Formats: sequence, structure tokens, C-alpha cells
Amino acid sequence: MTPYNLQNVVSIGGGTGLSCLLKGLKHRIAEHPVIVPPGIKPWIARLTAVVTVTDDGGSSGRLRDELRVLPPGDIRNCMVALGADESLLAQLFQYRFAGSGQLQGHSFGNLFLTALTSVTGDFLEAIRVSSDVLAIKGRIYPATLSDVRLQAVLEDGGALFGESLISKSRSRIASLSLIPPDCRPVPAVLEAIRQADLITVGPGSLFTSLLPNLLVPGVARALRKSPALKIFICNLMSQPGETIGFTATEHIEAIYRQTGGQLFDWMILNDQPISPTVLARYWKQGSAPVITDHERLATLGLEISEEPLLARGRVVRHDPNLLAEAVYRAYCRWKSPGANAEEEVQPEHERS
Repeated sequence: MTPYNLQNVVSIGGGTGLSCLLKGLKHRIAEHPVIVPPGIKPWIARLTAVVTVTDDGGSSGRLRDELRVLPPGDIRNCMVALGADESLLAQLFQYRFAGSGQLQGHSFGNLFLTALTSVTGDFLEAIRVSSDVLAIKGRIYPATLSDVRLQAVLEDGGALFGESLISKSRSRIASLSLIPPDCRPVPAVLEAIRQADLITVGPGSLFTSLLPNLLVPGVARALRKSPALKIFICNLMSQPGETIGFTATEHIEAIYRQTGGQLFDWMILNDQPISPTVLARYWKQGSAPVITDHERLATLGLEISEEPLLARGRVVRHDPNLLAEAVYRAYCRWKSPGANAEEEVQPEHERS
């Protein structure tokens, strides 16, 4: 493979995980209006984000219940992630109203998307117009336009309805489903997957950000049929209420159980130690680093990349640029597995 060939990339997820990845990938899009940091060269021709729409809490949940619109929060975060980092408009979209009135807790971006949906009569058109306002280069689609909710069956025999309750569960989740189960995927999502050279899933909450996309009828099947490289980006920490005690392998196995079999070719994991001081705060919340169980992972037939991926700071997060570089190197290794292509797989910040 020639370095920097332009590729079509599809990233699937939701929450802060997907927006973090998009922040790194946006600088790799050819002719992107955002200023590209020194040393980074574009390799993405087209970037498509596929976003979950099952949120029923906070501002999104209130708008959903009161106005019967799709939850705009994750869509808004992805738009801001793909926009200019210091854009005043991006800051405006993330602005959250304070006070004690009916606007309390709502973000301006959520209200803007909701109003624009009402004006245009079309949620997809509202996303397109909002994307133009923020001057983003990538495309953003909800996985479905149906009013879908999550339902979980727990290992202790209980059942929970709604993303907010599921994310707070203290019992392991045995299975997850969409209500209604016969919702339809957005056709542009399936088309983007068909045209993709590279597809990423994650990082993000396993049961409330990642699986809801893959459970939309037709999405997992399209992934399975796609000749693209399919990468799963594993979370850094387990999530109280969803993945307590989950290893890296258990994340993959949960997806395979729900979607009918193998989906991924590659897995990206962090191997950078986390500060004990930071870890202590997470342990108090019932969260711990996701363990890389190498022997069990080997049975899944995946290629594995383990790299330092942590962002600096007191919160455990992926560094967007390190994550984008890891995705690119995985693609290079997959495309040219037998080549001695040091120039292709070295970190982008070290290239001339």
C-alpha cells in the first residue's frame, strides 16, 4: 500500500467515545477546513459517523419525551467533534443553560437540532444543515430514524427498559434488544458501510452506545459482508452498570452473541499504565482498567494492536491523535501484512 492513499472510513458508536475518535480522525480528512497540525498528512477521503439514538436521559431524554423527536445529544457531540476545535459556534452548540427554569440542563445544540427538525420536518436534513453551520467535513447519520428504546434482560432474571436504567444496572446484562425490533436502518448508513475501506466500532459504552447501532436490522449483516478492515477499539476502563469485571475478550464476545457471530478483523487496546492516583478515584466508583486476557483473545482470530493511547489529565480518556494514528497503522499492517513498511506504520508525528 502506498502511504496516505485516501480511504473511506466509517466510525460507529456514540457518547464521548465516538466523539473522541472523530476529533483525531478529522485532521486526517483531505481538504478539511480545520487546520491540520504539523506533521499530519491526510489519508481519509470520506469520513462517516454512525451514531446511536437510544438516549432517554438528560436534555435529550426530556426533548424526546416532550416533543417526540430523536435524541440529539450524541449527534450534537459528533458535530462539534468534527468542527473547528476553537470555533465560537462549536462552543455555542455545547453551551448548557443554567438556572432553575424549563431551560435548565438543555444544551443550545440540542435545542437547535430539535427546532431545525421541526422547521424542516426531517431529522437528517436538520443534521445536514447544522453540519453546514459548523463547517464540518465528515457526514453524520443516526443508525435509524425510528423511535427506538433499549430493553435488557439481566443475568439475575430481571429486566430493564430504557438506556438510563440499563446503564445503572448492578447485575450483568444477559441480552439486549431494541423496541421496536423491526426498526429500519438509514439507507445512507448501509451504503457507507458498503463503500468503506475501514470501519471502526468503539470506544464507547458497550450496551448503550455500541450495540444499539449493531442491533438495528441490517447493520451487523452489512458489516459482516463488507470487505473493509473492521476494527474494534476497546474501552480503557470497565463501566459500572454495564461492564463490571469485563475483560477485553468479554467485550467482543458480548457483541458476537448479540449480532450472530464474528464481525471484527482487528482490535486496538491500550497498554499504557494508568496513574495509581487516578485509578484510586475510579475504583471508588466501581470502575477498573479493562484487562487484556491474551490467551483468550487469541481464540477469537483477531489481529491485536497494543499501544500507549492515554490522554494527559486526571480523567482516563483516549488521546484523539494517538488513537487516530493507531487506527491508521492497523490499516497499513492489514493492507500490506508482509511488507517491511516502516515508513507506513510509524507514528504520524515522526514522519517528515
